[in-house]
Amino acid sequence: MANIIAGFLVTAGIFFLIVGAIGLVRLPYFYTRLHAAGLCDTLGLLLTLAGLMVYQGLNLTSLKILIIAMFILLANPTATHTLFRAAYRAGLKPRGEG
Repeated sequence: MANIIAGFLVTAGIFFLIVGAIGLVRLPYFYTRLHAAGLCDTLGLLLTLAGLMVYQGLNLTSLKILIIAMFILLANPTATHTLFRAAYRAGLKPRGEG
Protein backbone atom coordinates (compact mmCIF):
# COMPACT_ATOMS: atom_id res chain seq x y z
CA MET A 1 0.00 0.00 0.00
CA ALA A 2 2.87 2.38 0.79
CA ASN A 3 4.35 1.75 -2.66
CA ILE A 4 1.08 2.75 -4.32
CA ILE A 5 0.86 5.98 -2.31
CA ALA A 6 4.54 6.74 -2.99
CA GLY A 7 4.06 6.11 -6.70
CA PHE A 8 1.01 8.36 -6.80
CA LEU A 9 2.86 11.20 -5.02
CA VAL A 10 5.92 10.94 -7.25
CA THR A 11 3.73 10.82 -10.37
CA ALA A 12 1.78 13.88 -9.22
CA GLY A 13 5.05 15.69 -8.51
CA ILE A 14 6.43 14.88 -11.95
CA PHE A 15 3.15 16.04 -13.49
CA PHE A 16 3.44 19.45 -11.82
CA LEU A 17 7.10 19.76 -12.80
CA ILE A 18 6.18 19.07 -16.44
CA VAL A 19 3.29 21.57 -16.29
CA GLY A 20 5.70 24.18 -14.90
CA ALA A 21 8.18 23.51 -17.69
CA ILE A 22 5.43 23.81 -20.31
CA GLY A 23 4.26 27.06 -18.70
CA LEU A 24 7.80 28.39 -18.77
CA VAL A 25 8.02 27.74 -22.51
CA ARG A 26 4.48 28.61 -23.61
CA LEU A 27 3.48 31.63 -21.54
CA PRO A 28 4.16 34.98 -23.24
CA TYR A 29 5.43 37.33 -20.53
CA PHE A 30 8.15 37.25 -17.90
CA TYR A 31 5.83 37.55 -14.90
CA THR A 32 3.47 34.79 -16.06
CA ARG A 33 6.41 32.52 -16.82
CA LEU A 34 7.95 33.12 -13.43
CA HIS A 35 4.61 32.55 -11.72
CA ALA A 36 4.10 29.20 -13.42
CA ALA A 37 7.66 28.07 -12.79
CA GLY A 38 7.68 29.17 -9.15
CA LEU A 39 4.42 27.53 -8.15
CA CYS A 40 4.82 24.31 -10.10
CA ASP A 41 8.45 23.79 -9.08
CA THR A 42 7.68 24.13 -5.40
CA LEU A 43 4.61 21.90 -5.50
CA GLY A 44 6.21 19.33 -7.81
CA LEU A 45 9.35 19.02 -5.73
CA LEU A 46 7.41 18.77 -2.47
CA LEU A 47 5.12 16.05 -3.84
CA THR A 48 8.07 14.12 -5.25
CA LEU A 49 9.95 14.35 -1.97
CA ALA A 50 6.83 13.31 -0.04
CA GLY A 51 6.58 10.25 -2.27
CA LEU A 52 10.21 9.41 -1.56
CA MET A 53 9.60 9.79 2.17
CA VAL A 54 6.62 7.42 2.03
CA TYR A 55 8.66 4.93 0.01
CA GLN A 56 11.56 5.04 2.52
CA GLY A 57 9.41 4.67 5.62
CA LEU A 58 10.37 6.12 8.97
CA ASN A 59 14.14 6.23 9.15
CA LEU A 60 17.04 8.67 8.99
CA THR A 61 16.80 9.03 5.22
CA SER A 62 13.19 10.22 5.38
CA LEU A 63 14.19 12.73 8.06
CA LYS A 64 16.87 14.11 5.74
CA ILE A 65 14.32 14.32 2.91
CA LEU A 66 11.97 16.20 5.26
CA ILE A 67 14.71 18.72 6.04
CA ILE A 68 15.34 19.20 2.32
CA ALA A 69 11.60 19.68 1.74
CA MET A 70 11.42 22.30 4.47
CA PHE A 71 14.34 24.16 2.90
CA ILE A 72 12.66 24.05 -0.52
CA LEU A 73 9.38 25.26 1.01
CA LEU A 74 11.20 28.33 2.36
CA ALA A 75 13.72 28.98 -0.42
CA ASN A 76 11.69 28.60 -3.64
CA PRO A 77 8.96 31.18 -2.86
CA THR A 78 11.59 33.58 -1.51
CA ALA A 79 13.69 33.27 -4.67
CA THR A 80 10.64 33.71 -6.90
CA HIS A 81 9.57 36.82 -5.00
CA THR A 82 13.09 38.23 -5.23
CA LEU A 83 13.13 37.73 -9.01
CA PHE A 84 9.72 39.39 -9.33
CA ARG A 85 10.82 42.34 -7.28
CA ALA A 86 14.15 42.76 -9.09
CA ALA A 87 12.43 42.70 -12.49
CA TYR A 88 9.85 45.25 -11.38
CA ARG A 89 12.49 47.56 -9.92
CA ALA A 90 14.52 47.23 -13.12
CA GLY A 91 11.56 48.69 -14.99
CA LEU A 92 9.93 45.61 -16.48
CA LYS A 93 6.24 46.49 -16.36
CA PRO A 94 3.53 43.85 -16.09
CA ARG A 95 1.30 43.42 -19.13
CA GLY A 96 -1.53 45.95 -19.19
CA GLU A 97 0.49 48.61 -17.35
CA GLY A 98 1.82 51.51 -19.42
